[in-house]
Amino acid sequence: MFKSRSVKVLVLVLVLVMAFTVVGCGKKEEPQKDGAQGNPNELSGTVQIAGSTSVQPLSEELAKEFMNKNPKVKINVAGGGSGAGIKAAAEGTADIGASSRELKAEEKAKVKEFVIALDGIAVVVHKDNKIADLKKEDIKKIFLGEITDWSQVGGEKGKIQVYTREEGSGTRGAFEEIVLGKDASGKELKIFEKANVQNSTGAVRTAVAGDKNGIGYISIGSLNGDVKAVKVDGAEATEANVKAGSYKISRPFVYMTQKDPAGATKAYLDWVLSAEGQAVVKKHFIPVK
Repeated sequence: MFKSRSVKVLVLVLVLVMAFTVVGCGKKEEPQKDGAQGNPNELSGTVQIAGSTSVQPLSEELAKEFMNKNPKVKINVAGGGSGAGIKAAAEGTADIGASSRELKAEEKAKVKEFVIALDGIAVVVHKDNKIADLKKEDIKKIFLGEITDWSQVGGEKGKIQVYTREEGSGTRGAFEEIVLGKDASGKELKIFEKANVQNSTGAVRTAVAGDKNGIGYISIGSLNGDVKAVKVDGAEATEANVKAGSYKISRPFVYMTQKDPAGATKAYLDWVLSAEGQAVVKKHFIPVK
């Protein structure tokens, strides 16, 4: 009797095991939730950018926009200067190097070059000032305090009042780099100490608009009818002339890679040069496309 009951129990257990096995085999596996596996086609990776401190704020803004659209991409932006950026790109220690000056022939031979923006700075005077054209060399001397009267550059007699941005301003840094340059020993020249310091583009424009002997500099994109932009060596301060290369108080913003970019680096560069990326550039600088 006990033997027969044991056999029946064993048979029942085997039937139940087989039933669960069949159900288990026939059950469809649920797909993994997002985050467990993710989209294998989603862009991911890390991009290191290093170089020009003038390009750095633009790179940071571009990187932020790109990462918002591609959350699995991490872009790290560092400064160091144009020279450091060129070296980092050439040696491959950064995925992208950044420069705020044109590359020399020997530098071009070592990297792939991508011009992402142009920076143009207008020299402005009071609307009633009869000066319409200044030599770049004379502008340099005015901002160094060496030319102090408008009569020295063909204008009416009057003491020149120089207006400048504060130390640390990107516009001031660009102006000093392009117009003042360096002395014979290689030391960077700075705007003379007696210049009137203003803390914004608008403040410089307003100050010059209210001073018939005033002179200052602002981004070309900030020009309006309050002040007059003078020609520099015969070229008007326009975006078209900056793009053509005839207006000399300008410079390119350059990205560089050691070789043909790929992956996240290529995707980022393609986006920067797209209409969407260039719209970000246009907020502060002159787009190249």
